Amino acid sequence: MLRRLLTISRPVLWVNTIGTTVVGMWLAGYLWTPAIIPILIWVTFPFNLLIYGINDIFDQETDNINARKGGYEGAKIYPNEVVPIWVTVILTNVPFLIYFAITLPWQATAWMVAYSLFFTFYSAPPLRFKARKYLDALSNTDYAFPLAFVPLALGVEPNWWLVAGLMAWSIAKHAYDAIQDIPQDSDTGIITTAVHLGPRNTAIWSAIWWAISTALFAVVNIPVAIANAIIAYLLVSGVIKDPTPKKAHDLYKYSIAFPYVAGAVGGFQLVVGLTFGMYP
Repeated sequence: MLRRLLTISRPVLWVNTIGTTVVGMWLAGYLWTPAIIPILIWVTFPFNLLIYGINDIFDQETDNINARKGGYEGAKIYPNEVVPIWVTVILTNVPFLIYFAITLPWQATAWMVAYSLFFTFYSAPPLRFKARKYLDALSNTDYAFPLAFVPLALGVEPNWWLVAGLMAWSIAKHAYDAIQDIPQDSDTGIITTAVHLGPRNTAIWSAIWWAISTALFAVVNIPVAIANAIIAYLLVSGVIKDPTPKKAHDLYKYSIAFPYVAGAVGGFQLVVGLTFGMYP
């Protein structure tokens, strides 16, 4: 069962929580600090099971008719797995939040609680953001929250330019990735931003938000902004030339690699800069 739960937590996508947590630590001025360990553990299996386990519970109808589900792109769960998922989500997340509330500044804890609630109600009723056009994409700003709560947990003011930049990036990526699911979502009555706008217009929507994120990143780091712009262009232009869910699915592997590549560009500079005393 543990192996099954691990699969449901989508390890290939853990970079979205681990990466932002590590970058948040670096932005706070630390190459490494033991204080990050509880947060880092939390954003691995526990938090990703919260994100994707809850998502799978409430997406059984669409997942069952989605050919890309059942592998690294997402699990197909069975009705008898619903309770074990809920129990494990609660047992692996609530103790961390209690610990953080006791040991960290309240501002950091507030962001962490919001982080948990946003992802929970992305999939769960009554809010279920993922079934509400525009709110599905806008609610994914929560992927940027570690850039706020990690520095706050370490007693440092966050870089709000980067927080805002990653929020814009997350809005774009969510809508873009949903293009491939238009047929399944549409057939089950889920009106996502991608269903509402269609493939081409969704690609344009994503391009606008990626352009905003590039501008915000450029305030802080030009190489990251350039990397962001190049990858975004390749993804968007591919769908605009061939505006179909199949084309978006073919490009999805590059979308998954997006945070790895862009994060590596920024992470390399941060590590070099901190190592050689370029930053205070």
